[in-house]
Amino acid sequence: MTDLQALVAQTYGGLADLLASAPAQAWDAQSLCENWQVRHVIAHVTMPARLTPQQFGAEMAAAGGDFTVLSNTVAARDASLPVAGQLDALRSQQLHQWQPPGGGAAGALSHAVIHSLDVTIALGQPAVAPDGAIVAVLDQLTAANGAVFGVELADVRLEAADTGWSWGRGDTIRAGSGPLLALLSGRTLPDGSALQRAAWPDS
Repeated sequence: MTDLQALVAQTYGGLADLLASAPAQAWDAQSLCENWQVRHVIAHVTMPARLTPQQFGAEMAAAGGDFTVLSNTVAARDASLPVAGQLDALRSQQLHQWQPPGGGAAGALSHAVIHSLDVTIALGQPAVAPDGAIVAVLDQLTAANGAVFGVELADVRLEAADTGWSWGRGDTIRAGSGPLLALLSGRTLPDGSALQRAAWPDS
């Protein structure tokens, strides 16, 4: 297991521990993912522990090859699965070792960390992802200059108050590394703050 993959396991394990001790209503709380409650986020991230490659292929075919449609369909359907099973899936070695096609360990870490923040920030809880994991994904997204999630980073400086991480030049946005990563991921924080979406040319 690579160092990045080990951080994936720590992130999902920490998320499982947090939700195992949370009140039942936490699963129904709105996450940072638009239109998804916490239970939808967990149903989404645990797909690799629940679906075989053949089942995933069938789901993709049913969604017409559109991964967004597949994600919304599976999340809506599987959000009602028993909590105990969802927690087991978060702790499973299959999930901890999973890598997205073409994304490798870096893609797996980005997926785990960003979606864990969708839950922890929404619930007002500390990040479960290790600081090193959050910083690694911050580096991934800023290396792409915001293009991964279509946020505008021109003339912006980002500063993490808790880790000393920083990037860019311009108007300074200073916050915890977790909230900064959520902003870079195109999320709107509970206080309403968000990074400007990049303007995409007409196609």
